[in-house]
Amino acid sequence: MAALHVAQLNFLPASADLAPSQVLEQWHSLVDIADVVASSGTRVSVIQAAACEDLITRHGVDYHFIDIRGLEVARNRARRFASLLDDLKVDVLHGHGLAFGEEAFALSQCLPQLPIIMQDHADRPPRWWRRPQWRRWHAATSGVVFTAPEQAQPFTRARLFDPLARMFAIPESSCRFALGDREQARAETGLHGDPCVLWVGHLSAGKDPLSVLDGVSRAAAQLPDLQLWCAFGSAPLLDQVRHRIEHDPRLKGRVHLLGKVAHARVEVLMQSADVFVSGSHSEGSGYALLEALACGAMPVVTDIPSFRALTRNGHVGKLWPCGDGVRLAEALVDAAADRPSPAQVRAHFDATLSFAAVGRLWAAAYEQVRDDRRRRKP
Repeated sequence: MAALHVAQLNFLPASADLAPSQVLEQWHSLVDIADVVASSGTRVSVIQAAACEDLITRHGVDYHFIDIRGLEVARNRARRFASLLDDLKVDVLHGHGLAFGEEAFALSQCLPQLPIIMQDHADRPPRWWRRPQWRRWHAATSGVVFTAPEQAQPFTRARLFDPLARMFAIPESSCRFALGDREQARAETGLHGDPCVLWVGHLSAGKDPLSVLDGVSRAAAQLPDLQLWCAFGSAPLLDQVRHRIEHDPRLKGRVHLLGKVAHARVEVLMQSADVFVSGSHSEGSGYALLEALACGAMPVVTDIPSFRALTRNGHVGKLWPCGDGVRLAEALVDAAADRPSPAQVRAHFDATLSFAAVGRLWAAAYEQVRDDRRRRKP
């Protein structure tokens, strides 16, 4: 029996400043999600909206870059994509981003027999006046994928999807990071502490670094050797973070601002850490958490739907309420007293979040929407 052939379509255009090969190097999730699915034996083709035409093959996956310049109307872009999809003879279309419902609907008008499954990437429901339009567009969607079931609730309450559309809970991606030798990693990075706690994320309101600093300050009374290391990209709250550190004697000398680091460097930082901490108020999935779990760092993260899904409701690590420094301090103290080994954390990742594990979930989802469409065929 021939392998199921899936096309993953990224409607968001790649930057015209990047060559296609650079897009694949810099847009890690584009490649990772394709490889996740291919690991299950599914045949994968990727279609990327772009400002040029190209075809690149990597690890058995064909990446089709489609020039959509001048195609300002969704219907015209859909026709361009549909022509390629028809040539490829795909069984299922996997679209990235719920906000691209108009494009998915236009494609369904061109290829009415093709089942479409749409993946959430931290999308939000539209304002009320746009909801009738969304309902019409997503009537063409056969399945919708979120990292956690709870993330679907705002959409389903607003009745934005067809009642027959299937809902799937599948992690947004996986991670290529590996379990390393902690002492060797610390020798390379200079990280230390007992526990050695790592933050990786923007210093922004949504990530809530100030609540994390509050929790670390409170935990320091019972964990005098705790050290917090912060790698970050954008930093709109940098001044407030520095002020908090400078004016709290329990934080000064304990918190280390590393700034922006290369992605490859993040792996060694994760391998150095005992604990990965996050204060995020919302996440589509949580790539930094995936990376931490892959490297064996124990998560102490906020109790939000995607983090509950990735940690199996705190089966590995500790969950704490958003914005609650007191509860974070308690979680850090508990984590220091009862730490799983890096190998135990990695075992959780391998069982539920690895390329193979996530690939099996995607393969099952594709088969269900394909079979649903066949049964409904007149």
